[in-house]
Amino acid sequence: MLTLWLILIPTLGGAAAFGLKPDILRRLLLIGVGVAHLGLTVCTWFHPTEPLLGGWIHLDPLGRLFLTVTSILFAASSIYLWGYLREQGATTQVDLELGAFQNNSEAIFTGCLLWFLSSMTLVTMSQHFGLLWVMVEATTLSSAPLIYFHRQHRSLEAAWKYLLICSVGIALALMGNFLMAKAASTAENGHVSLVVSDLVQHAKDLDLVWLKAAFLFFLVGYGTKIGLAPLHTWLPDAHSESPSAVSALFSGALINCAFLALLRVVQVCHAAGLQEVTSQLLIGFGLLSMAFGAAFIFAQRDYKRLLAYSSVENMGIQAFGVGLGGVATSGALLHVLASGLTKGLMFLVAGNIMHTYQTKSTRDVAGLWRKMPWSGALWTFGFLSLTGAPPFAPFLSEFTILKGALETNHAVAGGLYLLLLAVVFIGMSAIVLKMSQGDPHPHCNPENVHGDWSSIGPPLVLCALVAGLGLCIPPQLSDACREAAISLGGSGW
Repeated sequence: MLTLWLILIPTLGGAAAFGLKPDILRRLLLIGVGVAHLGLTVCTWFHPTEPLLGGWIHLDPLGRLFLTVTSILFAASSIYLWGYLREQGATTQVDLELGAFQNNSEAIFTGCLLWFLSSMTLVTMSQHFGLLWVMVEATTLSSAPLIYFHRQHRSLEAAWKYLLICSVGIALALMGNFLMAKAASTAENGHVSLVVSDLVQHAKDLDLVWLKAAFLFFLVGYGTKIGLAPLHTWLPDAHSESPSAVSALFSGALINCAFLALLRVVQVCHAAGLQEVTSQLLIGFGLLSMAFGAAFIFAQRDYKRLLAYSSVENMGIQAFGVGLGGVATSGALLHVLASGLTKGLMFLVAGNIMHTYQTKSTRDVAGLWRKMPWSGALWTFGFLSLTGAPPFAPFLSEFTILKGALETNHAVAGGLYLLLLAVVFIGMSAIVLKMSQGDPHPHCNPENVHGDWSSIGPPLVLCALVAGLGLCIPPQLSDACREAAISLGGSGW
């Protein structure tokens, strides 16, 4: 029943959001669904879940890890949106092709946001490659209207770019599904279903040529949604133009869901003995993404785009860790949680900064510690966490990946990995510290956002979680990372 309710609550909540009239009821619904979803997700760590639809839907340890990141970020974002939506407040006119139809932009936003949660939840539970593909595409369709919430020409351009590029990527992933089906149909023991567990069980019987081709299409297709360089071009625009709470979900949950879809393919390939092929490609794309992120971080004058390129770099770190194998796989899975929560923290604080300073330009922001003490402190701590400084959780995950590189005789790749981490730290510190220090600019909004509980509470909790995970990893989380890593051909720490 847990599995069913995790899907039904946000789905029905999204439908209800379109019918509710008072805005305050929609905001309460949003928070209620977010908190309920998080509570049910926590329950899955202590109570086993039953498969649905003959095993097509099942929450395994790997999916549970990604669902936890998604649920925590959504609960935090839903609380943050209480104050944000109250300030936005205004009702807009939305012209539809079927005539001039008056609707409330907040109703569209809330409904699509809840369906976005429902589709991401199903991604973490989908065990059939066909269903997984449908749900990844559903995350694109349900989230595109969220980018256009402000009804500006730049947000429209970002939404169109997001739809176009990700749709091309998902089309390539569909071809990967066809090739995977072809590899399964030529098995010696007859046709194998496209359920992950069945493919892993009969992996030795699959046609390896077709399976290699399927992996390449999946890598490029889902890699586009993940934001792996050079397939990342939609990501900076979408993250920059979305409301900050949506950017937090995009950066910490959406691209991780696409990463999970790619990991499902890695599970099958490793079981079939294709570790060398998948490892080389993941290491290569991982380092390339880190290099792109590091290069563009130096050139950024928009702090939301800065965080977007940091997401490109962090997805590169995760791909690099999984490609290395061994203990680095556990480090990469821990980094999914650590970096996801940190990026959520940073984007929510970025929303506070933008409200107070009325700009996204890094040159026009200074004196955060003096103007916005709470947000200024969280901005600095988030930067330290994002760049892998102790005692935050990303330090532990990145160190584990480095350890894995040395243990698997990838010393050169490990050296490049360290160098790129150092470059990112230098590039981000030059921007973030200037924003935090000095005197505030005179054009700042006199009404400080940091006094609002809904704008400070969620990032503060996320910061506490990231710091706590850096000091002590719960046994349940450690066991889940180890079990998930083993399913990907890696090992625990």
